[in-house]
Order: sequence, then structure tokens, then C-alpha cells
Amino acid sequence: MSQPRLHVDASRRLPALDLRVRLDLDTETLVLFGPSGAGKTTTLDMVAGLADPDAGEISLDGHTFFRRGAPGTAGGAPPVRVPARDRHVGYVFQQYALFPHMTALQNVMYPLGHTPAGRGQAGGAGRAGRAARQARAHALLERVRLDGVADRFPRELSGGQQQRVALARALAAEPRLLLLDEPFSAVDAAVREHLQRDIAELQSELGLIVIYVTHRLEDAFALGHRIAVLREGRIEQVGPIAEVFRRPATAGVAEVMGIRNLLSVRVVAADAGELRLDWEGLELSAPPQPARVGDRALAYIRPEEVKLLYGDRPLSRSVAYNRFEGQVLRVLSGAGFREITVRLPNGREVDVRFPLLSYGALDLRPGVAVQLALRREALVLLGPG
Repeated sequence: MSQPRLHVDASRRLPALDLRVRLDLDTETLVLFGPSGAGKTTTLDMVAGLADPDAGEISLDGHTFFRRGAPGTAGGAPPVRVPARDRHVGYVFQQYALFPHMTALQNVMYPLGHTPAGRGQAGGAGRAGRAARQARAHALLERVRLDGVADRFPRELSGGQQQRVALARALAAEPRLLLLDEPFSAVDAAVREHLQRDIAELQSELGLIVIYVTHRLEDAFALGHRIAVLREGRIEQVGPIAEVFRRPATAGVAEVMGIRNLLSVRVVAADAGELRLDWEGLELSAPPQPARVGDRALAYIRPEEVKLLYGDRPLSRSVAYNRFEGQVLRVLSGAGFREITVRLPNGREVDVRFPLLSYGALDLRPGVAVQLALRREALVLLGPG
């Protein structure tokens, strides 16, 4: 296996948790995913040099950024701490951190005056050096489709435009590594889609390593190649996004990724065509999956895959299995969807999600009895339960 371009093996004690992160990245976009307070921003800060680990090692393309002795790191090697300005790491902060008294062009020019090339141009070449920096900043603004706002101040820009300026500024020093901390939190859906495409193109075009922090699963799928789930200061699972979503390694990963309807089951029969599961007194049928009779496991089914049934209508094949009667406990309506929570005969609850206009003929008030089916093909087994 080739040496990873970015190696992070670092720990830092925080007031609310002990952060311990180990990651290896190549030329890719890794989504660092997890709830607030899990240590995501601190991880970016340690890589960028804005916060020091208590112990560990961080290296990029064979160059050590940080080293301080700890088990598992280079024993006996001298400590290393490269300042943030010398790491050539681009960083787009959640609130963009643009200088309010500078125009868009000046914001992008700023790091150009703080690189070795920029200092040489500014000192020895005078006006020529400034002209070169301006040309470079204009080119970056044009690359993110903002050349027309070069003379505007941040207060005169929309949220999406400010985000693009922040991205251009992060790229000014020609980084090998780009860090993005919740960069789309202040923009609407249409702008977010454009920015995601821009970043994906830049990552591929420039061969960047990108670490992208988010707590939105939609953003992770739109932009990332792999995902690292960070929970309570620990990386619990790393892998391709679709794979981690389909098969979370632990109940904690499933919870962090918003996977509901976790079922504690026991395998009662397994053959080439079917798994039969005991879910605390209810028998379920599931498609064949690696499991043995007697195994205890966690299973899950997405709320969209739980279907409500009309008592007076024929059943389709997709809902021929796992049919139960339950009682509606809660109803939640959102933009274009409705969710209900139903208590089943074993005392457990399942969430059901469907388009707002579906099941219009059913009475779905709390306390009403309903019939439902857990769609057989959508039942997925996780690890041991």
C-alpha cells in the first residue's frame, strides 16, 4: 500500500472530551461528520496549526508538521512544530472570517503577501510585485466566478459570494490541503449546490486533499469520496459514504448519521432465500445477509421504507411481509412530508415518513390504530447487537 499523503495521529484534551483522531488521506475529499461538540473543528485546527495536539504526529507529503512524543508515534524523535503560515494549508472557516475593511480583491491578495514568493515580490519589485499579486487575485476570483465583485466589501456581498471569496483566499497560497469547516451553513440550497460543484471541480483539477466538516448528510453525499464519523472525540468508522450509510459499524454511527428505527434482533432461521428474525416477540423476514442462527444483531429500516396499509385494499408483493398493527403516538408535518411514530405490539416504536399528500384517506391522529409493513427488502443487519 502506498504511503498516504496526509497522516494525522493526534490527541488533545478538551474541557468536555478527550479528542483522539487517526486519519490517513490521499488525493480525495474526506467528510468529517459528527454532532456538535464531537471535536471536528478542533481536528481541523490541529491540522492547520491553529491548535497544538497534546501528543501525536501530523505530516503532509512526507513533511512533518507536528510531532510530540506519544505511544504509537516516532519514539525518541525530536519534537516538531511548523507554524500555520508555513504549512500551505487553505482554510475556509464557517463564518468566512473575511476582513470587513478590505475589498474582495484585497482579501484574496492578503495571503499572497504572506507567502515566500509574495514577500519577495512586495519587497524587491515594488509596483511590479503588487501588480503580480493583483493579477493572481483577479484570476482566483474569476476561477470562482466572482471577478465582477472585486471592488466590493464583504458587507456588500451575499452569503454565497462571501463564501466564494473565502474559498479564493484559501486557494491563494496554492495549498496542497484544503480544510472546509461547515462552509455552506449560511447559504440557501441553490447556492449550496453551485458551491459543491465548484469545490468538487477544484479538488479534481488541483489534485487537492480536502477535509470537509459538516453535520448534514446531504452535503456529505454531494461532495465527499469517503466519510469519517467522529463521535465523542473518537473516529468510529471510516469508509465510502454509501457503504457507511448502508452498513454503519455501530449503533453510535447509525445514530450520528440519523439512521432511525434500530431494532435489536435475534436470527432464528437463515437460508439461501431468507433470514427470519425475532424482534422482541415479533417475527420479521429479511433478505439473505451474512448471519448465523442464534446471532444477536442490530437491524434497521429507514422510515421511508415503513409503509402504511389500507385495510380494504389488496396488498402488493412489496408489503406482503412484516405486517403489524400499531397505535399512532406522534405526528409531525414538515415541508412536503409527514412523519408518524407508531407503537407496535412488542412495545417498541417505529418512525414512518411519507409525502405530505400520501395516505390522505387514513386517519392518522395520535391514539388511532393503524396497520403497517416493514418492507422486507429494506431490512438491513448491522453489527452485533
